[in-house]
Amino acid sequence: MSETTPSSSLGMWVQRLIEAIFLGGQVMLHLLTGKIHRRNTLDQMAAVGPESLMIALVTAGFVGAVFTIQVAREFINFGATTAVGGVLALALTRELAPVLTAVVLAGRVGSAFAAEIGTMRVTEQIDALYMLKTDPIDYLVIPRVLACCFMLPILTILAIIVGMAGGLLVATNLYNISESVFLDSARNLLGIWDLFTAAIKAAFFGILIAVIGCSWGLTTTGGAKGVGQSTTTAVVTALLAIFISNFFLSWLMFQGTGSAVLS
Repeated sequence: MSETTPSSSLGMWVQRLIEAIFLGGQVMLHLLTGKIHRRNTLDQMAAVGPESLMIALVTAGFVGAVFTIQVAREFINFGATTAVGGVLALALTRELAPVLTAVVLAGRVGSAFAAEIGTMRVTEQIDALYMLKTDPIDYLVIPRVLACCFMLPILTILAIIVGMAGGLLVATNLYNISESVFLDSARNLLGIWDLFTAAIKAAFFGILIAVIGCSWGLTTTGGAKGVGQSTTTAVVTALLAIFISNFFLSWLMFQGTGSAVLS
C-alpha cells in the first residue's frame, strides 16, 4: 500500500487551489453569458440564509458581549466611557461581524457544498449531468455562489445588530453605562462607509466559501474517504482564504492615518 507523503499532499492541495481559481474565473464568465437556474438559486439561498441565521446571531451576540467586557473596564479606567459603544460598533462592522459570520458559514455551508458535490462526483452523478447536456457550473456552482454572495451580507448586517445588542446588555447591566451614551457613541463613530465595507467584505467572503467548497467537491476522488478529506480540506482552505483576503481588503479600505474615534 502506498502512503501519502506531506510533499505530495501539499502538491495536491496547490493543484486543487489552482483549479479553484480557474473555477472562479469560469463562474464569472458563465454569469456573463449563461443562464441562472432560479429554483436552484432560491433553494441554496434558503440553505445559506435562514438555516444559518440562528448560529450566526448567537455567535454575534456573545462576541459583542465579550468584546464589551474586555473594552469597557479599560475605557472606564481611562475615563473614556463614552467611546465604548462606538468602538464596539466599529469593531463589529469592520472586522468581527464579517469575518466571524464568514467563519460560521465556512464550517456549515462550505463543508456541505464540498460533501454534496463530492458525493455526486464519486457516484458519477456529475457525469450524468454531462450526459444530459447540463453544465455542472451552471446547475450546481453558480446557484451556490450567488446564494452565498447575496445572503452573507444580510447575515452580517443582522449579526452587527445582535452584536450591538449583546454589548449594550453587558454595558448597561454590568458597567452602569447608560443606554443613551452607548448608542450615541455608536451613532457618532459609525459611518455609512463602514456598513458598505462590511457588506463588501461579506459578499467577497461568500464567493470564496462557495467557490472553494464547490471546487473541492468537483475534484473529489477516492470514494467515501475522498469525500471526507475534501470536506475537511475545503473548510480549512476557506478559512485561510477568508483571513488572508481580510487583511488585503482591510488594507485597501482603511489604509492611512485617519481616525474615526477622533474625528
